[in-house]
Amino acid sequence: MTWPGGREPPEERPVPDGHEFSLLLTHDIDRPYKTYQSVYYAATESDRRAYHLSTLIPGVNPYWRFEELMALEDDLGVRSACYMLDEQRLFRDRPAAEWLTMEGWQLFAGRYDPTSPEIRDAFRALDDGGWEIGLHGSYESFDDRERMRAEKETVESVVGHAVAGGRQHYLNLKTPDTWEHQRALGLRYDCSLGTSAEPGFHHGHGIRRPFGDDDGFVVFPLTIMEQSIPDPGEDFDAAWAVCEALLEEAREEGAVMSVLWHLRHFAPDEFPGYDRIYRKLIRRAQELGAWVGSPGQFYEETDLGGADGTGSVAAAATSAATRTTADSTARDPSEGR
Repeated sequence: MTWPGGREPPEERPVPDGHEFSLLLTHDIDRPYKTYQSVYYAATESDRRAYHLSTLIPGVNPYWRFEELMALEDDLGVRSACYMLDEQRLFRDRPAAEWLTMEGWQLFAGRYDPTSPEIRDAFRALDDGGWEIGLHGSYESFDDRERMRAEKETVESVVGHAVAGGRQHYLNLKTPDTWEHQRALGLRYDCSLGTSAEPGFHHGHGIRRPFGDDDGFVVFPLTIMEQSIPDPGEDFDAAWAVCEALLEEAREEGAVMSVLWHLRHFAPDEFPGYDRIYRKLIRRAQELGAWVGSPGQFYEETDLGGADGTGSVAAAATSAATRTTADSTARDPSEGR
């Protein structure tokens, strides 16, 4: 990793008043539709072939879990951040040489159109309900400012206002370039620093300011991606033990802990146990005295943008709202739901 100026910035551990530590909740919305996976898993999981084939029936889509996510977090009195992906399409945007490759299908097939009515309505419902909407930068955008800019504008056109931050797809980072792109485009934070291989505080217990103490751009390192814990469908106790140990470490250290649960992992028939672990994680954090919410909420709560507010999420929203008002594709408040 290369920090701007060649110097690793000191760690900060801000904690909202009245709390022992913080738990930031995030979701990368990269596959809300089960498409080719039905056929692939039917071919590779013989014991569940009938189930996977049944998900090909029109109207059946186990990966669509927006309502379940909202109900779960509403029940616990918390809100998270949901990051929208505007990915390239395999047969529209990628070279023909990739059409029959496994990597091509994994990265670019079965994605979604952020401007489709169904997706638009889902994200607007989240936005209206107090969830934070952010940018899930596409696979190649980490090193392409203009691609990132276009994707950010698409997300903002869907929700009708600025987004404050997000995470890069596959945690792709080229440091410090990716952070420089994000900062230049008006984003105030990034959650891409971390690994999908192993949970833990691999980059410390706090946040970082890559561009100096006086700059409002901050990095929230990732503590847990759900794929990195033991499979709770096979050994729930082992999965929970990992999560609880990290929560206790976070309390002891006054840490800023962040977790990533992909939307499709709230589907119990596809990923059993993950929704239970997520619920238990939040409940236990609340019992331990954690502040729980989205990175954007945390940014505002702890005033990470500075006293003058020029680097705040609210300031960024105001600026981008001005842009989107002039954009013919911006959300029309009078449009019916």
